[in-house]
Amino acid sequence: MMKRKDPPGGAKDAQGRPPNTRNNKRVKVQDARNIRTQPSDAALEDGKLDLNKFLSAREFEIRALEKSMAKCKAVNATRVFQMVPRVMRRRTASHNAKRVPKRLQVQARKEMLEDNTPTVESRKRKPRTTRARIRAETMKKLRYLADKKKKKTKKADDGTVEESQPKGKGVITTRAPRPKIRRNMLNEPPKADSKFRKRQIHKTWLPTHLWHAKRATMTTPNSPLWRFAIPLTSTAKSYRPTHRASGQKGAVAWDVSYMSTIGVYGTSDGIERVLRSLGLVQEGLWNARGKKWRAGVRKWTGILSSQHKNGRRDIGPATVVWNPEPPEPSSDEVETSSSRPKKSQRQILVRTHPSCFLELFEELVKLAKGQKPQLYVEDLRFEIGSIELIGPGSTEALLGILEPFHETPETAECHASVFRSLAGVTNPASLPKDAILAFSAKDPRLAYPPKRTQIPDGGEQTLLKTLIEWPVEENLKPYSIFDRESRYQASRIPSQKSVNRRKGANAPGEPIKVTAADPPIPILLLASRPATDGQAQGTWTMLAPWKCIQAIWYCLMHYPLTTGGNPRLGGLEEQRQIAFEHGTPWFPGDFPATNAGMNWELEQRAKRRSDWDRRPKSKRLEWKSLDLGAGRKGEIGDGLACDFEHLLGLPKSEAPRTQERSDAVPIPDPAAEAMVLDPPPERVESGGTQGPSQSPLSSIETISLVTKSAFNALVKSADAEQPPAGSIVTVNMEFITRGVAKPCARIYRLPSKPKVNVVSSTDAEVPATPEISSSGLPTDLREQWLAKVPSQASGNNNTSRKGRSGAPRMPAGVDMETRKKTLAQSLLTTELPYPRPAANQVDIGGHPLCPNEDDLIGFVTTGAFSLSEGRATAIGSISAGRALETLRDTGVREGKFCIVRNAGESVGWLARWELV
Repeated sequence: MMKRKDPPGGAKDAQGRPPNTRNNKRVKVQDARNIRTQPSDAALEDGKLDLNKFLSAREFEIRALEKSMAKCKAVNATRVFQMVPRVMRRRTASHNAKRVPKRLQVQARKEMLEDNTPTVESRKRKPRTTRARIRAETMKKLRYLADKKKKKTKKADDGTVEESQPKGKGVITTRAPRPKIRRNMLNEPPKADSKFRKRQIHKTWLPTHLWHAKRATMTTPNSPLWRFAIPLTSTAKSYRPTHRASGQKGAVAWDVSYMSTIGVYGTSDGIERVLRSLGLVQEGLWNARGKKWRAGVRKWTGILSSQHKNGRRDIGPATVVWNPEPPEPSSDEVETSSSRPKKSQRQILVRTHPSCFLELFEELVKLAKGQKPQLYVEDLRFEIGSIELIGPGSTEALLGILEPFHETPETAECHASVFRSLAGVTNPASLPKDAILAFSAKDPRLAYPPKRTQIPDGGEQTLLKTLIEWPVEENLKPYSIFDRESRYQASRIPSQKSVNRRKGANAPGEPIKVTAADPPIPILLLASRPATDGQAQGTWTMLAPWKCIQAIWYCLMHYPLTTGGNPRLGGLEEQRQIAFEHGTPWFPGDFPATNAGMNWELEQRAKRRSDWDRRPKSKRLEWKSLDLGAGRKGEIGDGLACDFEHLLGLPKSEAPRTQERSDAVPIPDPAAEAMVLDPPPERVESGGTQGPSQSPLSSIETISLVTKSAFNALVKSADAEQPPAGSIVTVNMEFITRGVAKPCARIYRLPSKPKVNVVSSTDAEVPATPEISSSGLPTDLREQWLAKVPSQASGNNNTSRKGRSGAPRMPAGVDMETRKKTLAQSLLTTELPYPRPAANQVDIGGHPLCPNEDDLIGFVTTGAFSLSEGRATAIGSISAGRALETLRDTGVREGKFCIVRNAGESVGWLARWELV
């Protein structure tokens, strides 16, 4: 039985079968490639060359060559589905001509007709399963009810109401109520549409959820992340494209509206005291150096902390932005004012991660209530959304969609003109550090589709002048995004149907004019620099009203970049990837010293345990049977976890249950007073769920983080001062030779220096043969690991500069034979400050053994092969006490060498750590 029917009008052979299309195509290709020529005898006459015949023969051959080239091009033409970009190809594309661009659909239908390709349309396909059939019937019923409701509404609008309704009365429509913002209390999420309300009972959708749901892998409906439906990664392969777009060509965009925003209002002195209580105690913030930050033209980004019973404990990263003070009133206004002058009121925005939002919000409310005059705190999570961009085309994309609303010289904003002069910037890190731009923008849908940004004549000089002077403090006024009324008016932008109707009334390609129905959209742009790599790309963070994010996002993702293509979609995995390639820790996964970080670790433990349990016993690793060499059996600690409890000697913690997650962003219950920040003692969190008061983090609350500056001060101090018990430091590791670390990998320090007995000799002192210590490990194990350090990393005088070869300098006048011998000797000999030890010949294939449990200092939280570095790197946390002890005993050069071994493996790899 043949797979396809006979082509229409096709010829048949003598047996009545259709011809072999493969053989016919082969003959056609061979005929196209056959170039006809004339024999050389045709140009000869009586043995003599006839010039006319010779030219005619050559003309015939040239024409045959051109004809063959044209036929080969036509025969070997690729199909339509091979002419589209790789990201647009699908396995089933050859069955549906509508899956290619419109300019190629006619040719695709022609090819499908010639090849007798069956056409498949999803809307006409019969459901194959019972679930699909029930779903199709439900959709049909809902469509019928919707059409009936539309007809009923149309009759009411026309005045021809049905008999069941009283005459003269139509359908009453009301405006949606203005959302309430409670003070010192958590607020409710936006009310979802009726048809989507059941899907958002235990979570909240981002403003661009429907766009992401078709293009990205989302969190599962029953397991939202931080009470949000968050895109995890793109459905297309995106690891290498994301690396290229974020650093070489293009841009990557994220909808990060799940990031929480908190507003604090009150006197300037009260806000200062609150921020100092949260860890902003640097004198550079409160003296003349922090004047620009307090004026509202710079931002502060760092780690906030709170006072704990065991000292200060980190909460999480946050960004603090001040609202500029209003201009001082004139003397006439002061004289005419009869009221007593009040203290100046200031406002700040605190933007933090949703996993630590609840902890920070409660701390802010507690501190605000203790101030006199009292401050008040507002939950602005669902009032302000945000979008992040990174890459060389990020500035270009923002310039292409954000057009200042006020364009006349009388109403023009200073920050808007500065923003428009940034055409040509390919790295936001080139802007002043922690720069801020705030202005009002038009609805980007009025100029859809967006057009490419053109650099004006003399734009380079204007850009250079702007970056040097940075005139953002002239005529500074309060930012509109801080104003509740401005945010509310911006959220009432016209619907997409209204915009489409206005666009259809205009000429094609003509932008829509701004009317009174188009409110200005307050925009706040934050420019960030990478914390570690100064040459990496910076990041743009755009804050806008929550309900305006969708309109901005659609235009942003359709902006045509100058380098080609559009900005790429980014998910949570892409955020972790870029942070890892920049060498910066990602919150909360790389911050185990915080409640949010340890909650993340406990949940990852539960997932790894579930995956391990689902495997059959024959295909899963038995941790007790792991051979570490020298007679050692079994994994150290829990092989499925970064077991800091085992490292620091703390009680074992259990993963929190879903209803008791302290990092979850709670959704308030309007029927109960669950959002009051003075909960009863038996309450777990302000999420509407009550239960036992025991916290899953009670056993590890003693873990604290030591900052880079504090740890360096301890290393340089002459006193034998020790860090707090249970403290850790975050490190970035680069592998010296080979090896790739995975999460939960064990980090060891080098074994202590062995005590080698020296045997005297008449000529020299020769070290004795390495012996086995009482622990079962070779006494020269440290030397075995140090022998793997290349000459460049070991600190030779010949390789003091990075990248310089280790070959010795050749003296002048040396012959070639001597040069070859000297070079070969330098390549075969590794110059070490100690003799090369004998290789391990006992077990694990001659690889040096890993140290004992006494030398375990930490765990890897993120590890992979870094495309930016071209080798494996990792980010982890190590014990501050053991690391400080190692540096004091062996020095900084050798003390930073470490051994990384993946959980469940016997072989370790040499690496070097640096503080982050």
